[in-house]
Amino acid sequence: MRFLITSSALFLSVILLQLSSGGVGPLDALSGLTLGFSTNEIGLLGSAHFLGFFIGCWWAPRLMGSIGHSRAFAAFTASGAISLIAHFLVIDPIAWALMRIASGLCVAGCYTVIEAWLHARVTNENRGRAMGTYRVVDMGASLAAQMVISVLEPASYVSYNLLAILCCAALLPITLSKSAQPETPHAPRLRPMLAVSRSPLAAAGVVVAALSSASFRMIGPVYGTQVGLGTDQIAWFLAAFVLGGALAQYPVGWLADKYDRRWVLIWLSAAAVLSCISTVLSANFGTTTIMLNAVVFGLTAFPIYSVASAHANDFASPEERVELSAALMFFFALGAIAAPLFASGLIDRFGPSALFVMIAVGHGILIVFGITRMRIRPTVEHKTRYVYAPRTSFTIGRLMGRQRDPSQKNTD
Repeated sequence: MRFLITSSALFLSVILLQLSSGGVGPLDALSGLTLGFSTNEIGLLGSAHFLGFFIGCWWAPRLMGSIGHSRAFAAFTASGAISLIAHFLVIDPIAWALMRIASGLCVAGCYTVIEAWLHARVTNENRGRAMGTYRVVDMGASLAAQMVISVLEPASYVSYNLLAILCCAALLPITLSKSAQPETPHAPRLRPMLAVSRSPLAAAGVVVAALSSASFRMIGPVYGTQVGLGTDQIAWFLAAFVLGGALAQYPVGWLADKYDRRWVLIWLSAAAVLSCISTVLSANFGTTTIMLNAVVFGLTAFPIYSVASAHANDFASPEERVELSAALMFFFALGAIAAPLFASGLIDRFGPSALFVMIAVGHGILIVFGITRMRIRPTVEHKTRYVYAPRTSFTIGRLMGRQRDPSQKNTD
């Protein structure tokens, strides 16, 4: 209980940050459609966000080491607020893409600071509760962020101002906290090939996870508009995906700890392919069917990143796990940068169903690759614990390290 009280400022900042950053992606897509942006230009906005996210993941630990936690958090929050307010100063897709780079930088930077602060506070005794609370807060706020869209008018200066206010409000809990600023941890080395050398299947899995989630969350509003959903229904459509992902964590985690994780990845991808086919074939069957398909898609596609991450950690030593987490995030970021732009181009040429055809093809390739890998290398005898892996920063591995293997020493 003491930990929850002392860390309440950090969790409140997570909630406010999620409400702001989680709302800007769908709002940009709907606003772009209202203002006459092409589908490709809307895809560019989604890709720009993840480019900023990648830059922020790499730069944030270094900036935090130079100027401290609080100042770094303030700088990143300011970049996010400025990018939101500036939207209606220049109504141009290229300018908006630059603003989305700044918003992606804000998300990655703020989460890096928050997770570094949490890591300094957790102990072996409260680590499970700390990560459990963090998961609930992050997933709950992400779900609520999708619903924010239902009350925000697209292409409205007021809507972007409200998101900017939430972004600025995220500053208050941390800056007003009396807790001492912790020692700044060392930035993890970025070694992308570490993920490939430990598990090529895991590296491919996180790319496919990015293909699914980034294209759905950034281009999903375009799909929803083209199949006849209203703005409030699009909010429910996006929230249904997040809800499905949240509901999947426990049963998928149980399966991943009990059975060969490669089979879990393969069957999740097979189920994701079926959900994509169902979505394409039933697009004209009404709103309820569309929502149910979104829940099933979240159930099948959302946990793939965490299962892939757990599989990679099975082949890594405790000393490698922080850098392995950063390497997996690197591949996720690459996939997330490419996915919205590619998906928008396909929708522009072939129609809304092309989004789910693209995702189904990605999962189909993962199935084939997974079966191939099973013939090349046997599974491990000792598996690490399955842990829900947030895709928030390169430093998240520090928080999850001892949850995967309680016997490991600190890897700072």
